[in-house]
Amino acid sequence: MMTHIEYKYLYAVSSPEELRKLSINELPRYCEELRQYIIEQCAINPGHLASSLGAVEIAVATHYVYDTPNDALIWDVGHQAYAHKIITSRREAFQRNRCKDGISGFPRMAESEYDAFGAGHASVSISAALGIAKAAQLQERHRKVIAVIGDGSIAGGLAFEGLNNAGSDKLNDILVILNDNNMSIDRSQGALNGYLLRLSTSHRYNRFKQRLWTLLSHTPRLLNICRKAGNAIKHGLLQNSNLFESLGFRYFGRVDGNDVKLLVRTLLALKDIKSPKLLHVITHKGHGYAPAECNLPVWHAPGRFNPDTGERIKSKSQAAKFQDVFGQTLLDLARTDERIVGITPAMPSGCSMTIMMKEMPERCFDVGIAEGHAVTFSAGLAAGGAKPFCNIYSTFMQRAYDNVIHDVALQNLPVTLCLDRGGLVGEDGATHHGVFDLAYLCCVPNMVVATPSDERELRNMMFTALNSNRPFAIRYPRGEGRGAEWRDTAFEEVAIGRAREIKAGEDIAIFAFGPLLVEAERAVAQFEKEQSKSVAIYDMRYAKPLDTELIREVAQRVQRIITLEDGVIRGGVGEAVIKLLNDNHITTLVVTLGIGDTFIEQGTVAEQRAECGIDAEAIKKALD
Repeated sequence: MMTHIEYKYLYAVSSPEELRKLSINELPRYCEELRQYIIEQCAINPGHLASSLGAVEIAVATHYVYDTPNDALIWDVGHQAYAHKIITSRREAFQRNRCKDGISGFPRMAESEYDAFGAGHASVSISAALGIAKAAQLQERHRKVIAVIGDGSIAGGLAFEGLNNAGSDKLNDILVILNDNNMSIDRSQGALNGYLLRLSTSHRYNRFKQRLWTLLSHTPRLLNICRKAGNAIKHGLLQNSNLFESLGFRYFGRVDGNDVKLLVRTLLALKDIKSPKLLHVITHKGHGYAPAECNLPVWHAPGRFNPDTGERIKSKSQAAKFQDVFGQTLLDLARTDERIVGITPAMPSGCSMTIMMKEMPERCFDVGIAEGHAVTFSAGLAAGGAKPFCNIYSTFMQRAYDNVIHDVALQNLPVTLCLDRGGLVGEDGATHHGVFDLAYLCCVPNMVVATPSDERELRNMMFTALNSNRPFAIRYPRGEGRGAEWRDTAFEEVAIGRAREIKAGEDIAIFAFGPLLVEAERAVAQFEKEQSKSVAIYDMRYAKPLDTELIREVAQRVQRIITLEDGVIRGGVGEAVIKLLNDNHITTLVVTLGIGDTFIEQGTVAEQRAECGIDAEAIKKALD
């Protein structure tokens, strides 16, 4: 339930400069209004709700204390930054958040001078902050740099690389705000999360530290002196050295990150302390909205909902989501083969590995936000005799590319890489599209790359991958399938490198890779009503290896071939078809439809397919 309040400050504050005119006692009410506005807008235009609700006070306090945009503020992951966007002159624009021609759901440098660095992928902020701070030093520019890192992003390897480098230079005027809410999409995992919990729950230490902050928050110089004695105190009370201090950062914490007045006083106390600093704040994801607080994984990105009741507005479609087909199929396979294990980097509910986790928790591994580790860990499991299914969103698999090549493919290990969210993903926009995977995987030796067109094909390709005993990648889209029957069906192997004919035709052939098959069928049905030409449609099933025999045979009897892929054209499967024909001296015209050499911004998947020329209407035009 949401209790509505009248807006008193929301429309009076259109910039950080105006925010700084408020008194510190007015800030709690402003935070409440920001939170209410975010809930109201996200109920209409779905987004990453819970993370931004938890970070409202951090956004207000940092803009209140620091001279943004002269002082650089970086958000990591950027889905925490809705309050930041509203504060920085995008209040009305937020009504078109994540919509076509609206603003991005993540910080974007091209969108606002207040967005010091873009961050749609996790763990980038500390490295970026160090670069921005170093650039300011080289330019002899006085500039403070603040990196807000949360939602489990501190566990990523890149975050530790940044900490290690930044902490070695005591001249870096960097503040890292560790937004510790014990969550990413799901509950955070790993030893670091346990360490942060110990820091957060040491009652003796925190009682002492809270009293110290209260007494000294207005006297930074004295606070700095007391900090020098703090390591000994922390060592005695925590019985453990401080990890961040060991890396060269001055550690301050813990602080209630949802108490805006305390947070402002704390930041003021730290503002003029030179050298790298880390402020450990504790926040509650979904803070201030009871439905979100009670079910954090669901309310990370809940879709449309009734803001007053918290009731989610669900799709009326009966088709299963591809992710649920993956999750159920993984469990079904695991019941028949005890060697099967599941691996995911911090997205078990997003990819539906939770289905197997409930029945076989000992055979599922959430490794945290660590995609490279997830792939190499899977390779190690395979080397030890297991049959790993490693599920990573396509856009995040990009971060593990060397691991795929060096640790899996080079050693020809039987790891099945399941790339969820392949193709265009809609409102998350350019940072999250899975449009590069066909190009970056098909060039890797030993790798099979499968492109299922519907739910049953995904299920059978997982079965095929299990029996192939080789590196195998299966990429499939976000959201619902076409309604193909798959539940309780017997497993069938899908012959590797073999396509299937969907419709016969003699004049034009469409080679469809993956879920765009349905767009091809719609286009052809309309085209053949208006034209006398007949069009053949082939579900190619595999981007690698290609069905070379079928491609050569079809190319020698039709006038034109259209290749259709929801991936980039450069280096994609359409170009592979052209090369195959060229190598065989076949001159049939080939038209490649796919994603052009550009980044595609936010919008619905239908809007994006139309923009890229891969929807039914565009295919029909290509047939003319």
